[in-house]
Amino acid sequence: MGEDTRVLLVDLLVERAAFGHGGNQEVIRPFAARGDVELLLVTPQMQSFEAGAKSEGGEVALCEEDVSDWDDEFPFWQSTNVELGGRDVLFRRIVMPMHEDDARMDRWLEALGVDAVVCSGSRRNVSMWEDWMGPTASLMRASALSGRPTLGICFGHQLLCHALGATIERADSLSSGIWDLDLTAEGADDELLTSHVPDGPCVAGLFTHQDHVMTVPDSCSLLSATIHNRVTAVRVHADDGSALPAWGLQFHPEAARARIERAYEWGHITEEEYSSFKGEHDGAGILESFASIALGG
Repeated sequence: MGEDTRVLLVDLLVERAAFGHGGNQEVIRPFAARGDVELLLVTPQMQSFEAGAKSEGGEVALCEEDVSDWDDEFPFWQSTNVELGGRDVLFRRIVMPMHEDDARMDRWLEALGVDAVVCSGSRRNVSMWEDWMGPTASLMRASALSGRPTLGICFGHQLLCHALGATIERADSLSSGIWDLDLTAEGADDELLTSHVPDGPCVAGLFTHQDHVMTVPDSCSLLSATIHNRVTAVRVHADDGSALPAWGLQFHPEAARARIERAYEWGHITEEEYSSFKGEHDGAGILESFASIALGG
């Protein structure tokens, strides 16, 4: 392990440059503001199960032959450098284990020297289960319960909650817009959600989803709801009840205004969705808080 901070991101929107690659940059930006950082990307939705065996040897670069289902709308690259706030950040794709053994997943993450794990949103749905979701759920559960800083965003929130025992249901229609969070007593004091608003928590999130988490896992506490979504944010707890640095968020903190504008220009979101996203939300502050937590303040 080098001196750089290492973040592993489950990159489930590689085919959507604005919300995918662009969103990943927003996630990693506050880490880069604090020091050197490397982003390791895994793409289990496109990687073959056979390729997962390569990860048994440790850290292995992802090759085109490992991702036979790659969506060519977004060209494959193995690594790239991105300038964020004057710092050069290496984005690199690696092979992910494709088993559902939590202990082995945790050992793999430990061997990589990963400081934090993030799972992005996706155009896939937990309510429409696919085989690759099993290993990804194992990765998220293993990371969260190990005490490693872990963040599930939208689909990542649903998958983490499902992995911990929650029920996921699909609504009749898509929910898109910016809603204020109705914070619980624990949520109002939560370091991820409210440390950026010390003078009185009033927090808003940008949502676009159709699947909903319907129940709170036994190992989690509910942090917030909204008028349209009853399980908007959760925090994972250890067996002894102590809070772990692991969260699921139904909303998209990475949806910065510039990313929304570009997604609309490129036709990745409809005019109706674009109109619903006009307004301010607290995503940037929440991502700043996650980076601070992961890096120890």
